[in-house]
Amino acid sequence: MKPSLRHLAQWFTPGLGIKRWLGLIVLGTTLLGVGLAVLLLNFYRTAPQAWWLPLLSAAALRFLPRWLRAAVFGAAGFLALGWGLWGLGRSLLAPFLRADQPIVEALTEYRRKEHGPRVVAIGGGHGLSTLLRGLKHHTHNITAVVTVADDGGSSGRLRRSLGILPPGDIRNCLAALSNDEALLTQLFQYRFADGGGELEGHAFGNLFISALSALTGSFEEAVAESGRVLSVHGRVLPSTLRQVHLAAEVALPHEPVSVQVVGESRIPAVAGRIRRVWLEPEQPPAFPAAIRAILTADMVVVGPGSLYTSILPNLLVPDIAAALRATRALRVFVCNVATQPGETDGFSCQDHLAVVADHVGRGLFDLVLVNNAFEGALPPGTEWVQVESNRPLPYPMHVAPLTTPNTPARHDADALATALMRLLEGRTGPLQG
Repeated sequence: MKPSLRHLAQWFTPGLGIKRWLGLIVLGTTLLGVGLAVLLLNFYRTAPQAWWLPLLSAAALRFLPRWLRAAVFGAAGFLALGWGLWGLGRSLLAPFLRADQPIVEALTEYRRKEHGPRVVAIGGGHGLSTLLRGLKHHTHNITAVVTVADDGGSSGRLRRSLGILPPGDIRNCLAALSNDEALLTQLFQYRFADGGGELEGHAFGNLFISALSALTGSFEEAVAESGRVLSVHGRVLPSTLRQVHLAAEVALPHEPVSVQVVGESRIPAVAGRIRRVWLEPEQPPAFPAAIRAILTADMVVVGPGSLYTSILPNLLVPDIAAALRATRALRVFVCNVATQPGETDGFSCQDHLAVVADHVGRGLFDLVLVNNAFEGALPPGTEWVQVESNRPLPYPMHVAPLTTPNTPARHDADALATALMRLLEGRTGPLQG
């Protein structure tokens, strides 16, 4: 089949929402044509003879057999209608299409994602942003549940001065989900450099969300409006609307004592091994929209990300953990590919899961996704997170190559999302769209 014919056939693919409107246009055009033909026929029969009437008769192809006239006018009408609709669609969609992308392919891709699975991603930091950047190529029905325990950098300064929830992780997730990470998204991520006075170190997106919070009177509404500005398909939700702080008990090296550290940004900086973390105040209420998203999801993904400072702060919200246990979704824990200095030095995959179990109990996941590609040089102070062969895992394990040699310390966004979609498809059968 030639490419032009293949593209024409794609317009009739089920689920595009095109055929019903095309049929309505054809019906309307037909009725309009019949009405115009009746008027012309009546005028032709009643008008006095004039020099132009033979020309009108010739234009109507009355010298041809009736069946041939019908075929000629039908084909011409079909071509004119198709050409007109194609041109109209091209004109209307031109600002939203890539230069090399046919309209039908853009529409097919959009419909596929629109009917894609409902995926909830729980975490924070760069790990969650990486996951979202890959998932958005498979579905528009994404909900990111983000920790609000961050108290460092620009987010911490805004939190202390304005009393709002920290916007940093939420800003990163909005940028990752943006339909096009071009100039507007780059502006959202722009950070004022040295010499910026009081703005030094602030990210523009953090200031934008803070300003919208004041205008709308609601942090969650400010996040939703920011998503509309960035043309985000999906939602970014805080795990709780309560102002919480992350605290930790850290065992000091070569000392038989431990210290308590308060502040998400301070915990990794203390030399020692983290024994446990908790939220202050304890047991904050979950954001209801986040609970609904988890309970109605097709798949819930926890991780990747900093174990103590990004993943656990979400699971320490009691209703989040309870919803994760209650949901009928496929629950996947994505193990980090490399250890994190100050948090998980020397950790194996089993160690990550043991920490989660010690803090919020067992029975949270259906399986664990683990990386098995160990190529490339890791940054100093880090090592690969691997599965200990002589130590059982509490959940079934699925392994896949999730890194590339260029960025070995982090997941590859596309590889991670593809592996997750295959796991979900294996559980539910062929995915919609």
